[in-house]
Amino acid sequence: MRVIFFSTQQYDKTFFNKFNDSYGFDIVYHKSELTLQTVNLAQGSDAVCVFVNDKVTEEVIIQLSALNVKIIALRCAGFNNVDLEAAKRYGLRVCRVPAYSPEAVAEHAVAMLLTLNRKTHKAYNRVREQNFALNGLLGFDIHGKTVGVLGTGNIGRAFCTIMQGFGCRILAFDLVANKEMEAAGVEFLPLIEVLKQSDIISLHCPLTEQTRHVINKDTLELVKPGVTIINTSRGGLIDTAAVIEALKAGKIGALGIDVYEQEEKLFFRDLSDDIITDDTIQRLMSFPNVLVTAHQAFFTAEALSQIAITTLKNIAELAEANNLTQKAALLV
Repeated sequence: MRVIFFSTQQYDKTFFNKFNDSYGFDIVYHKSELTLQTVNLAQGSDAVCVFVNDKVTEEVIIQLSALNVKIIALRCAGFNNVDLEAAKRYGLRVCRVPAYSPEAVAEHAVAMLLTLNRKTHKAYNRVREQNFALNGLLGFDIHGKTVGVLGTGNIGRAFCTIMQGFGCRILAFDLVANKEMEAAGVEFLPLIEVLKQSDIISLHCPLTEQTRHVINKDTLELVKPGVTIINTSRGGLIDTAAVIEALKAGKIGALGIDVYEQEEKLFFRDLSDDIITDDTIQRLMSFPNVLVTAHQAFFTAEALSQIAITTLKNIAELAEANNLTQKAALLV
């Protein structure tokens, strides 16, 4: 069975080759993203494996169907980049990795929060230049602060647990309150109240039509002056233009983003010798109280191992003609 990988990085090859011994798939890796212009690279394959910035639109799915591809395997949790209805209409099965290492992403969110607060990235550079002054490095105690968490799936729950260890009051918003989390001391409140009361807001919800730009001009009017916002979920949860205005006005005290609305043009590439024409990301990076990382929250050995294991298992189970069941993390 041939599986064509798109948006491949060296670490994908390392981890998928390691765990493919149990399956023996014929894997072909391509650096190119899956688009209408590159879809012909899938010719001769039974399955394609895609990542967060591959655009699996209806037009791409039509072409995949014409190439007799049967499976679209996402090696990530989010699936907002796939037209699920089109996949269903054209008979392609879609699977994903709903949980690989929630702790990896949650811990990165905390790392961004600590870095922004205590300015360790700036202190590191100063000391290397023999500047041992503390001016400009003032932070605040996280202990005792109110932390708002939007989305309490596996990653959101892991983040709540960590922040409770810091001695924080945890407020959460989700469509359904988690009883176990409530029993552990997490307070579920309406979105407006979470935004109003939180000193720190961390985004852990999927990107849907309902959550797109959940942080926008109107919701930013509700937050406390000087609020810290962390986003390790999907770039589209934040209206970037509105956030820039809030940063300029001092409404947002600090912003940490591991994801970005237009990241497919930037992230997972070495652009150190290029001129970046995206004025929005350049403006964001010009703020001293903004920290940008390039979608690395998932990037741990444990997470990459689990992603490879689950993805290969999903493909194998879907490949069994008489076993297209709920064993795999099916979407359609």
